[in-house]
Amino acid sequence: MINRIGLAQGTTAVVNNTKPQQPKVAFGEMLREAANAQTAPAAQQVNFSKHALNRVEERGIELTPDLMDKLAGSVEKAQEKGAVNILAFGAEQAFIINVPHSRVITTITQDEMKEKIFTNIDAAILL
Repeated sequence: MINRIGLAQGTTAVVNNTKPQQPKVAFGEMLREAANAQTAPAAQQVNFSKHALNRVEERGIELTPDLMDKLAGSVEKAQEKGAVNILAFGAEQAFIINVPHSRVITTITQDEMKEKIFTNIDAAILL
């Protein structure tokens, strides 16, 4: 909007009261960008609770990059299925993981698995 204001006798100045225009983006383009952001593969990282880190150290579990990738993949698969707490296990160890927070809650070794009962999990995934 342009307003004319009087300054001195017979002198006027033009004042531009409009806000700068934002570039217009089509709604369809914004929708496509939002969809791409949701489907783009996010680098899923799994973190460990303090308790789980203590168990890893006590039990001598080696957290290799390959194992971390497998745990992250397990979390991604569990998210697709809507799982909340999973048991991700292999031949050597098992991990209880809270899926929404991508957090390992605890871990145990193969020897300890023989006498354990796993509760409060809604999915199990083989590593």
